[in-house]
Amino acid sequence: MNIQLQAEYEQFIQTRIATGRYENAEYVIVKALKLLEEWEKGYQEWEEETQKKIAVGLASIENGDIVNGEVVMARLSEKLRKARDTEE
Repeated sequence: MNIQLQAEYEQFIQTRIATGRYENAEYVIVKALKLLEEWEKGYQEWEEETQKKIAVGLASIENGDIVNGEVVMARLSEKLRKARDTEE
């Protein structure tokens, strides 16, 4: 496979090779693709977890298990105050 890269990416690859960590451009690209694959897997897991949390939240709302926003903010403020007091 032949690909053309923008000059800045070619320079990036050459800089990585110059460090001695990579033998050639293929190694740099393979490493980059592995990192992309890991990132995408992590993103997909995050997205699935977020969708589950949203579903739980929506089910709670449908069941009437909701808390007034002002109450939530007051509780959070109290937790932050206690945390600051504990640090001192």
